[in-house]
Amino acid sequence: MCVAVYPDGRVCISILHPPGDDPNGYELASERWMPVHTVESIVLSIISMLSSPNDESPANVEAAKEWRETRDEFKRKVSRCVRRSQEML
Repeated sequence: MCVAVYPDGRVCISILHPPGDDPNGYELASERWMPVHTVESIVLSIISMLSSPNDESPANVEAAKEWRETRDEFKRKVSRCVRRSQEML
């Protein structure tokens, strides 16, 4: 359960959005996909997003609400989820 991850597993990160102007007006064109991005810059952006999610523009509204209101419980839930996924490997 993550603020920046959609239920289907897609991540909500500007540099992975199609190039050009944002039809919703939330992102600058310079924040969206450009050919200069490398695998390293994308992975670093994902790590940054996961460590400091933007709860003002969440992919998962329920998780963002929980993140803001009950952060400790949110972290416990995420830890349980991670442990379960590791056990499935």
